[in-house]
Amino acid sequence: MAGSSPRKRNPMKRALAVTAVALLAGCALAPPAPDDGKLGRAEGYPVGTARTWFTDESVRVGSFSAQGEIPGIANGRANVLAPAAKPMPLPIAKAEPAYRWRTATEHGLTVDDYLARQRVMGLLIVKDGVVQVERYQYERTAQHRFTSMSMAKSITSLAVGMALAEKRIASLDDKAAKYVPSLKGTLIGGTSIRHLLRMSTGAKFTEEYDGRDDSARFNGVMIREGIEKALATVANREAPAGTKFSYASVNTHALGAVVKGATGLTLSQYLEPRLWQAIGAETSALWRADRTGLEIAGGHFNATLRDYARLGIVLANDGRRPDEPDRAPIVPLDYLLDATDWHRVPPAFRPGKATPYHGYGYQFWLFPGERRRFALLGVYGQMIFVDPQAKLVMVQVSANATPRSGRTSLAKEADAFWRGVVGHYGAW
Repeated sequence: MAGSSPRKRNPMKRALAVTAVALLAGCALAPPAPDDGKLGRAEGYPVGTARTWFTDESVRVGSFSAQGEIPGIANGRANVLAPAAKPMPLPIAKAEPAYRWRTATEHGLTVDDYLARQRVMGLLIVKDGVVQVERYQYERTAQHRFTSMSMAKSITSLAVGMALAEKRIASLDDKAAKYVPSLKGTLIGGTSIRHLLRMSTGAKFTEEYDGRDDSARFNGVMIREGIEKALATVANREAPAGTKFSYASVNTHALGAVVKGATGLTLSQYLEPRLWQAIGAETSALWRADRTGLEIAGGHFNATLRDYARLGIVLANDGRRPDEPDRAPIVPLDYLLDATDWHRVPPAFRPGKATPYHGYGYQFWLFPGERRRFALLGVYGQMIFVDPQAKLVMVQVSANATPRSGRTSLAKEADAFWRGVVGHYGAW
């Protein structure tokens, strides 16, 4: 209108508007994460309940990144491992390396290709203590604690090694019942700690994650009466102890009870100063426990991606913190080598024998090849890969479509991607 003065613009509102446009543009350019519709994107990635968190795909992302806080899992609560006063530094590389990987039919695939093909919530790669890649999908961030699934088995193994070094466990050939009197006269109680570590109790026990297996029945007793009572129900042996690898989480649950019996402390209490604070964890970890306060040692550990990486770095450096080279080893080296070097395990547990691909040490998966490489693995695609010679660690947390990664393309592609990362620095 003639004679009217121009309307003044609020510079703060204009700045906010520009920022909002930029954010929207960034969201528009960001590719959708695989199957994000099935995984609950429209609902904001909701968190499930004690009954649904493990099986319901629509709450998988939310539940796997908040499992420690879900009420009532296993009729218990989460035990807390406090972080370190001095976190291990994690410097970040100036640029991502140009990692390339291949499948049988495709070559030259990138990190972006891997994330576009797999339901990876978080991916972190560390070389020589420096973060090379840190990526998140499904609106997850560095602040989320991700559930370990069976990666926790390897953490339980470290507790056994520490208790052995402290002579709280006299020998790995001691029977479990020596430290857990309630198991006297049971199959598990009469099995040696060494055979529990190698998943070689010989027990007849199915673990298919279908709600109808022996694991489901075990979990039912655990929820009602606790882990020790549930361990006493494992009754049938199908092979002599120590002769055959047969994966069953009950073995690790028994190891958790052994550690408590030997030390007088739960896994969380025992490992908080010896492992979690010793590795320089930045954030508290949560470990789900049963109604008696005993941790579910075969899984249910929760931590940030960066703290899982710190654990991997210590393992890659043979049990030491690289930023504190004069400090005593955190993990006893001889035990760690027995746990992670296939050359030191009996023939029945070596790569190609324990399984068609991996070998199995003391609750660690062992890669084929002359060099010592090993992994912490959990269902639905939780993985920490470690190459000590290259000082290389890769951490991945996932929301795979099936518990067993081999029933989708994830297992093969994760292995191919890992080989590509290792190959970037030299030959496999």
